[in-house]
Amino acid sequence: MAAQTPWNVIIRPVQSEKALKLIEEQNVITLIVKRTATKHDIKRAVEEAFNVKVERVNTLITPRGEKKAYVKLAEGYSAAEVAARLGIL
Repeated sequence: MAAQTPWNVIIRPVQSEKALKLIEEQNVITLIVKRTATKHDIKRAVEEAFNVKVERVNTLITPRGEKKAYVKLAEGYSAAEVAARLGIL
């Protein structure tokens, strides 16, 4: 198996009105992740990729069959900053 990098887990950020609202109001980043990734995998990938602490991860499978992760960042870390680095904001 290839070395695990955060980008093996994270596919792309979600750019929608709801996603942007979550960034501003709840410090939550919304990502599409690999369908086989666990919440622990997602947490580790986000922490490694963006050098932040993750408070919790909620996931769901979209009607399109993609896995969407809502990643809540810990106090003191800015979802807007991460979004800017991803090129969303």
